[in-house]
Amino acid sequence: MTELSLEKLKAEDVKEISKALTIIENDPIEAKKIVGALDEKDYCVIGLTGSPGSGKSTLTDRLASLFSLKEKIGIIAVDPSSPFTGGAFLGDRIRMKRTSRNDNVYIRSMASRGKLGGLSPSIYNAVELLGRCGFKKVFVETVGAGQSETDIANLADIVLLVLAPGLGDEIQMLKAGIMEIGDIYVVNKMDIEGASRLKSRIEAVLDFSNHRKDVILTDGIKGTNLEELARLIEKELQFLKESGKIDEKRKKRKRFNKLNTVFQELKELPDEAIDRLVEELKKLTGGR
Repeated sequence: MTELSLEKLKAEDVKEISKALTIIENDPIEAKKIVGALDEKDYCVIGLTGSPGSGKSTLTDRLASLFSLKEKIGIIAVDPSSPFTGGAFLGDRIRMKRTSRNDNVYIRSMASRGKLGGLSPSIYNAVELLGRCGFKKVFVETVGAGQSETDIANLADIVLLVLAPGLGDEIQMLKAGIMEIGDIYVVNKMDIEGASRLKSRIEAVLDFSNHRKDVILTDGIKGTNLEELARLIEKELQFLKESGKIDEKRKKRKRFNKLNTVFQELKELPDEAIDRLVEELKKLTGGR
């Protein structure tokens, strides 16, 4: 394994985990080898998505701090990449003051690298690595890209859709496909005028579509209702396990991980090779 100590990874050495994540971000082939060398473990992925400025980073910080009282928590914060330089600020951890000083929480920032779905291409292997290194819950905060940001549904066991009043996009969010991916709906910044009205609108949309989901008002800065939100997460996780739906979600995660790996490898092929593969796929699918 490239410049890595498997023994240190199995011992959950933080420096070795960081080195492994760097390799995973840059080499999808080596990523498979690293993850495959570790034993599978049970862990939960909690995704936070929603509007830019809705307070996802602060909520992640608060929730991770609460859960870290009884288990190891991992956080992956995905930042948007510049379309000009390809770089990213990776500044979400600035808002995570509690967890940045918490030995029971590991934070990793990742660039989206232009991926439209709000996630980094290497996110699946990164999450799997943290899970196999003993982190019982892995929080993934997406870039906040809005309506295109639905990839998190293919990755997470539980998706928190975070909204806030006064951002000027409430109607867009309510009618967009992103409303369909939430397991728990969080109206953050509840001290701002219009928060209760936004919560009522969400509940009305959910009632109309026959979706029975929890909607909760929170204040990430003050910590209001964060313990109740943590309880709702545990309740949803228990429901998924008892109903068997969590197995379906994890099969989907493995499937999309495989598809993501194939896509990353295809990008490196010359056009002629891709054309040949397309023709072969047409034969397999009957010309579709």
